[in-house]
Amino acid sequence: MAPAVKEDEEKLQLVARSIRPFPDFPKPGILFRDITPLLKDPDSFRASIDLLESHLQKTFPQKIDYIAGLDSRGFLFGPSLAQRLQIGFILIRKKGKLPGPTVSTSYDLEYGKAELEVQTDAIEPGKKVIIVDDLLATGGTMGAACDLLRKLKADILECVTVIELTTLRGKEKVKPVPLFSLLQFD
Repeated sequence: MAPAVKEDEEKLQLVARSIRPFPDFPKPGILFRDITPLLKDPDSFRASIDLLESHLQKTFPQKIDYIAGLDSRGFLFGPSLAQRLQIGFILIRKKGKLPGPTVSTSYDLEYGKAELEVQTDAIEPGKKVIIVDDLLATGGTMGAACDLLRKLKADILECVTVIELTTLRGKEKVKPVPLFSLLQFD
């Protein structure tokens, strides 16, 4: 195994060990994947950012203009990743949280609807953007973020997450945008 590949595998194992499962949260039958230990440990958090940065640099050697982070845990990974790549960070927030003119989109939740919004001047048409969040479950929020940035005529290169819950098939909701996740769980 090449040294860089071995180092990346060790980093990925460190990240995986930092994800804490909580059975029956927030309700019976759900196995919640908690990123709190990952955030608490600087080596684990650094490893997650290293791996995401490495993936983006290999996959998109051309210029990425912005990282867009989803409210709220995308705000934990997005700015660090944007800083590493020396690019800007865009906030995608829940409705009513951003000042000034915004554009919004609604999406379905398990029991109702929700809305996301972004400031109308957050991104110029044609700019290349990566959307980041901590976890992809059903894909509703990430899919809505894609719709929102399409309204601003952004060129969405990829969605990236630390964790993907594969059995929930959230990847389907972001298509045709590709999805990359560091860790996949059933």
